[in-house]
Amino acid sequence: MALVSTATMLRRAFASTAAGGHGGHEGGARTWKILSYVVALPGVGVCMANAWIKLQRQSHDPPGFQPYQHLRIRTKPFPWGDGNHTLFHNSHTNPLPTGYEGPHH
Repeated sequence: MALVSTATMLRRAFASTAAGGHGGHEGGARTWKILSYVVALPGVGVCMANAWIKLQRQSHDPPGFQPYQHLRIRTKPFPWGDGNHTLFHNSHTNPLPTGYEGPHH
């Protein structure tokens, strides 16, 4: 019985807001502005703090090199440089087919 009366009250509330004024959109911008300040900005702050904490805990050594046959296949050389380095090659994170280049810090 209580469930039926609650559903009826909700139906009446939605019907009254849709019928009156501007289609029930009064205060919509205010609601989203409040949600932006109360939910979105603190959420971004929590995500930034989480990323910073994980960066502090993380080891800066690259993972061990595994010479898998299906990765880093070179059927023809790249058209730039020596032909073995990708366009956005980073010697600290991107290994060549034979392994990482030189010593890492």
